[in-house]
Parts: sequence; C-alpha cells; structure tokens
Amino acid sequence: MCNLYQMMSNQEAIRANTRAMIDSSGNMEPLQEIWPDRMAPIVRNTPAGRELANVRWGLPSSSKALFDAATKRADGLRKKGRTVDFDELLKMEPDGGTTNVRNVSSKHWRRWLSVENRCVVPFTRFAEPDPANKPEGGRMPNAWFGAPDESLMFFAGLWVPQWTCVRKIKEGLITADLFGFLTTEPNAIVAPIHQKAMPVVLADLEEVETWLSAPWEEASKLQRPLADHVLALLPPVEPLTPVDPQPTLI
Repeated sequence: MCNLYQMMSNQEAIRANTRAMIDSSGNMEPLQEIWPDRMAPIVRNTPAGRELANVRWGLPSSSKALFDAATKRADGLRKKGRTVDFDELLKMEPDGGTTNVRNVSSKHWRRWLSVENRCVVPFTRFAEPDPANKPEGGRMPNAWFGAPDESLMFFAGLWVPQWTCVRKIKEGLITADLFGFLTTEPNAIVAPIHQKAMPVVLADLEEVETWLSAPWEEASKLQRPLADHVLALLPPVEPLTPVDPQPTLI
C-alpha cells in the first residue's frame, strides 16, 4: 500500500493532461514528500467543471472501524473508573483517514464510486517499504516507482466533499474535503518489493478521461495492475521527513 509519493511536475502540465478548466490550487510548488493527512493536488469533478485543487489525503474510515476504536477507548476509560458518554466519545473519535481503497464492493465505498466523486491524483513517483534492504538497527528504506523518465502520471482516486470528523485530537471537529486512491494487485515491477498491492495507475490520457467520465461498469475495469513496461524501479531519494506513519487500508 502506498503512503508516500512525490509530485514534482507543475500545474500547467496537470491541467493540460486532465482538461481541468478550473484551478484552485494557487501557486503550486513541487512536492518531494506527500504523506497521509497532508494537503495534495487532485483533479476532481465538480458541478462547476473539472477542477485542480488541494485536498487532504485520507478518506473517511468506516463507521465500524471508528465504532471499534471508540469501544476500545471507552473500555480503557472504564477500567480507570471514568464515566463514559459513549455517543460523545464516538463523535470525537479521531479518524486519521483511509489512504488506499481496495475493496470497492464494500458498502462503505459504493456511495462514492459515481463520476461526481472520482478524481485523479498527479504524481511523479511513489514509494513502498523495502524490508529486504533494511540495515540492521536502521530505518526501513523505501523503494521508489514511476515512469522511467519520471514524467507526470496519475492515480485513480475518489474524493468526498465537506466531511465532518476529527482528524487530530488537537484540531477537534473539522469539516474538510478528503481524497484517497485505489489499489490493486502488484505488477512484476512492484511485486518483488511489495507483494500485497500497488496503486491503480492510469496508463495514458484516454484512461484518465475514462476514469473521470465513464460509467462505473467501464471505469471499474481500470482497477488492475499497470503494464510492466510503463513502470520502473527508480533510484532512491534521501528522506526529508523522519517519520514513519502507520498505513491505512480498507
């Protein structure tokens, strides 16, 4: 599952490749590290037209996941002799967000599969943990993947407008636009590093258009491994941020 990627291209190229007529992204700078729960550019369908915008990474987690987390928290508080208002606890349960979506047949995701909630996520390379090359006692390195020339590519994504939740306890209750992207089985380039999954990468502009505009029956066929020759294992890059966030996958 992908929880780190780069976007080193520019907004002009993104707009040209997606036919985005609205640009709300401001002065977009290259992004060497995009981590979960950060703001990142997407191109989304809106009633006003196709829009390039900065949106927070991490879709709403399922109600069951939040209920289970709140129940565990409540049990811990009760063991300490605390009185628990479970409804309030559930309302304020932090949801770090679901970064990657695999099971699109889940009832939780089916409500957001229509054209109105589809987006594409621009990137130039994405990372997967590389345990085979971890130094003894050292930090897990990343393997990086992208087009052989590191040109602009797109993940197939979903976005949700104005979702009210608690992302971080210090923030409290917020309302924000959220996004994530789909995963699938890994191809022969990714599988030697990460056997479980790879992001759904759209191979060309025709697939970008299909994902953003076609009925679900057609668009869903794009949830498949990218052809091997389109993707390459890229040279490593030095990490800027010394953090290792926990991945989220549903």
